[in-house]
Amino acid sequence: MKRILLLALAIAGTAPAAGQSAPTSAIDGEWRGRSDGGSCNAPLDFVITIESGFVDGSAYDSTAHGPVPNLKKAPAPAPTPGLWQIHGVAKPGGSFSLVTVASVKAADRRQGKLTARSEGASLVISETTGCRRTARLSR
Repeated sequence: MKRILLLALAIAGTAPAAGQSAPTSAIDGEWRGRSDGGSCNAPLDFVITIESGFVDGSAYDSTAHGPVPNLKKAPAPAPTPGLWQIHGVAKPGGSFSLVTVASVKAADRRQGKLTARSEGASLVISETTGCRRTARLSR
């Protein structure tokens, strides 16, 4: 990701001079944690990387499972997303919004929104849509 960022800065004409690094924020780093189950009773495992304020990460639902035999011949329930991609721009010292997109099949596009804020040595992530889960992440 550093190479992509530096390439984008070089193209824009704002690349740092040789020997200097790109500006960093106080919340840069790799964050990990697990959410509560929310209204869906399905906790997510978060892994988020913040680099120069840019957020990239994922959240994984370890309770999600693939197709199972349908012994009652009833319509199968819709599968729940097992993997969420997370993107956004971090703002140190305040809350900021993140966008989530689920990995699901075909035209079933699922997306959501998260709110993140720094609290001491942790990063608190809250779902503002869907299951309304909350996670406290640490470095």
